[in-house]
This record gives sequence, C-alpha cells and structure tokens, in this order.
Amino acid sequence: MNTLPAYSGARISGCWALRSDGSGSGEGSLDRLLPPVNTSLSPRKRTTSQCKSEPPLLRTSKRTIYTAGRPPWYNEHGTQSKEAFVIGLCGGSASGKTTVARKIIEALDVPWVVLLSMDSFYKVLTGEQQLLAANNDYNFDHPDAFDFILLVHTLRKLKQGKSVKIPIYDFTTHGRQKEWKTVYGASVIIFEGIMSFADKELLKVKMSLYNFFSHLSLIWSLTCLSSGASPVPLFQLLDMKIFVDTDSDIRLVRRLRRDITERGRDIEGVIKQYNKFVKPAFEQYIEPTMRLADIVVPRGGGNMVAIDLIVQHVHSQLEERELSVRAALASAHQAQPLPQTLSVLESTPQVRGMHTIIRNKDTSRDEFIFYSKRLMRLLIERALSFLPSQVHTVQTPQGEDYEGRVFHGKRITGVSILRAGETMEPALRAVCKDVRIGKILIQTNQDTGEPELHYLRLPKDISEDHVILMDCTVSTGAAAMMAIRVLLDHDVQEEKILLVSLLMAEMGVHSVAYAFPQVQIITTAVDKKVNHLFHIIPGIGNFGDRYFGTDAPPDWSDEDMDELSC
Repeated sequence: MNTLPAYSGARISGCWALRSDGSGSGEGSLDRLLPPVNTSLSPRKRTTSQCKSEPPLLRTSKRTIYTAGRPPWYNEHGTQSKEAFVIGLCGGSASGKTTVARKIIEALDVPWVVLLSMDSFYKVLTGEQQLLAANNDYNFDHPDAFDFILLVHTLRKLKQGKSVKIPIYDFTTHGRQKEWKTVYGASVIIFEGIMSFADKELLKVKMSLYNFFSHLSLIWSLTCLSSGASPVPLFQLLDMKIFVDTDSDIRLVRRLRRDITERGRDIEGVIKQYNKFVKPAFEQYIEPTMRLADIVVPRGGGNMVAIDLIVQHVHSQLEERELSVRAALASAHQAQPLPQTLSVLESTPQVRGMHTIIRNKDTSRDEFIFYSKRLMRLLIERALSFLPSQVHTVQTPQGEDYEGRVFHGKRITGVSILRAGETMEPALRAVCKDVRIGKILIQTNQDTGEPELHYLRLPKDISEDHVILMDCTVSTGAAAMMAIRVLLDHDVQEEKILLVSLLMAEMGVHSVAYAFPQVQIITTAVDKKVNHLFHIIPGIGNFGDRYFGTDAPPDWSDEDMDELSC
C-alpha cells in the first residue's frame, strides 16, 4: 500500500476529499497560500457538505481507515458493550481543524472512525436570508446559524453506536438536499466545527470518577503545552475537547484561498464577510471557549508533540473498553436447553441423506452445490411458514369458495450476509416473487476477534418489512448478531426478523436467542460443539470455499471465510 502523500484537504462533513497536490501543510509562506485573483474563475462543482463521489476511507502507510464508521460491537446480552470515544475539535475558521483531525486519525491507527463536521448542520435559510447570503450579508459564523437540536441528537446516537442520517447541506441553495447520508458509530468519532463548544447540551456534564482521574492525568501531562486546559475534568458527550489555536493572519489567508478557489467567490466579498462576521464571531463566541478545552494545540497540524500526547490518551481509553467478543460468546449460556425460538427442519431420511453428502469431505463441488441448493429450498419454504398470514377466501374455476390464507404484512425482504449467505438468494427468489434483496458484509478482525461491518446495502423503507436474514453457517453467532443489530438500527422490528442458516452450532443458537429473544431461528441442523478455532464440530467445513471453489487459510474459522466477499 502506498504511503499517504501530503494532502490539502477540502473539508467535507462525514468524509474526506483529499487532493495530492502537496500544498496542504499550511505552514509555508503566506503568499503561496493566497490564490491569484481571477475574475473568470468559475465556481467549484462540489458545493455540498457531503461527499458522494469519494470513497469513505482514508489510506495511511499502515492501513485503510473506514471513515464511514461501523456499529460498535454488542455483547452476548445484545446490549452495547462500549461507547465510542468522541473528540470535540474547535477553532476559528481555517484554523487547521481538518488537518489536526487527519493527523490524529493517522496516528491513532484504528480502522473505524467517524468524521462529523458542523458544516452539515447549517439551518435551512428563508427566502429573505438567502438574499442576504447572496450579498455576503448573512452571518454563517453565529451560533443561531446552526441546527444544534439535530446536531446534539445525531452525536448522541453516534456515541451510542446507532445509525444516523446526516443532512447534505447545499451551499449554493443554502438548503438541505432531499437525500441524507447514513453513517454509523465507530471506535472513535471526531466532531469538528467553529462552534463545537458553543452549545450547553454538547458540554452537558455526567460526572464519572473514572473519567475524573483519566482526564486529570491527561491535563497534567499537557500543562507544558497548554495553559488553557480546564482545571475541572468531567465526563460528558465530548470525551476530549481540543482547541486549535492558529494566528489570525494565517487563518485569513487560508479562508481567502478556500473561498476563492473552492467556492468561486470574489476577494472583495470574502474580505467583507470576514470583517463583518467572521472576525467578530471568533472574538465573541469562539475564542472564549478555549478555556473549556482539555488541550489547546498551537500551530495546528504542525504540533506533533501535542498530537502524540492526544493519541496516547485515546489509545489508553480504547484499551480500557476492549472486549474479547468470541471469548464472551463461548463462555455464555453453557448447558442451557435450546430456545423455543429455534426451529430445526425435521430430520427425515431425505434431509439426513443430503447432509451426509454435503458433509462428506470427498464430495465433489458440483454435488456439494446441487444438494446444498436442495436443502436451501426446503429451508426457505420452512421459514416462510413463520410469516404472519390471514384467512382469505377465493372463488375456484368451478364457482366454489375456497378458504385459504395470504401473507399478512407489507413486504418480504431478504438480506444475505456475504459471501456465503448470498448463495441462498436464488432459493428465496424462487418462492417469493419480486422479493427485495439487501446485502451485508461482516468480517472478523483477526487481531481483535471482533466482527466489523465493511459493506451494507439495504432496500429503502426496510423498517416496514419482514426480513429473512440468510447465512449458511453460524458458529459463535458473532456475525449474525451484528447483522441483526444493523437491521434493528434501521428500525426493523425484532419480531419481524427470521434468521435462516443451513447449519448452526449450539453456541451460535444460544447467543442469538439470548440477545434477541424475538428473532425466529430456522436451520436444517444444529451441531453441539465449536473448537478453539471456532469451527463447527462435526461441521460442514468452510461452506463458502466449498461452494465457490476457493481455499481458506487453515487457521480461519467457518464464519471468517464465509463472511468474505468473493
């Protein structure tokens, strides 16, 4: 993987648009930062607070960081085991907040980060306000310009690991676009903006003795760098508050460069807006909040000493919150009877014969696929019997009434856990006409043992549907539990979720049923054991490899490879 070059960052809320032009250090000569005045300069094409074209990731020399985030892990009880660590980043306009955020992300070296910018939370302007904005007479640097109610609600949900929808603000129309962007919580959330510390709800205190001593230790270590650190460390929505302190002349030049080259504005308008609104707002609303910060970072992204200390503290906090997911699942619910929500296909001679074939290590790939498909069809048919139905009378061709039943619900949606779950889609389509299909890719992090969400595509309005969640094998239940949490985060009702799998281990059955007691579980067989590598015993082998004809490393579990996309 290539190392990350020097970028100048075009800040976009919730993701990053990075250009490899080598001009983003911000510490060179001021003349180089100021663009030449060009009256023919056309406005930039990207004028919204969100990035649709750029992928939600940031590549470093060590790894790819997924800035779209993921739901944090939920434990064997189905409850959240840890909250995200939220860093609030404040500073004047063009102070280098984005650069500091990127440096922190790169140094943290954690795979899942959410980047949330206040740019997405500007209020929708009225017609009169839009006229003022067109003449540079509307104050975008005042607290009243932001929708703090929506912002606080969004940040709270992200901290709790819930999915949220982020508005896409259009700077051309000064309104929100119809489509909003879905973002998940993550291990770390970085929230940045000029008014990050301006709202009381953002700074609401929840006293915690543990966090008192944790923050006290941090502040003590930073006293040599920051004279503005708060003397009263508290636990609140923002776990750490950072103020980026940059010289006003540098901030002005950076703002000129950004607004002229990126937003197509003329130099006179930019200076007028700066003198009328930006500078007074900084002095009245932003600069006084410096005293609330845990650390003040002079010189922005160039202050690597301060950034290193910040990163050390965040690492220590994340280590305190770590949970060995599979170890927790493996030790839970031992020697318990199988739950009533489990339905196992009757072990007829036909079903047992098909299991004999697909479990045989010497079975050819063609036969494995053929008999797996037969079992999948039987499994899906069995799952459909658990959907709600109501009495419905029709008239036969002979003119007689027949009292039958019809599906009693809005829609049926199938969601496959990639990659193995995707093999069950044809069986579902064969018996459910016009069924909608969604896909989830969950992989297990081999270093931490935690399942991680990498890809998600769900149909719109899935909250109203009955969902058939498909995965071919379930050993510990880790991936299935995360997939169910994703569905719940999209407001699917728990009792409307059916988990179907060709083969499950008792451990996986118990884990899912205990965490989500209203989810119906349907399978063709349940094996008793899972070994130290989390392979189902006696098992079926790696279903995805046998079906697709690929090879898996010998120390990977059944779920690990079945979750990979082909």
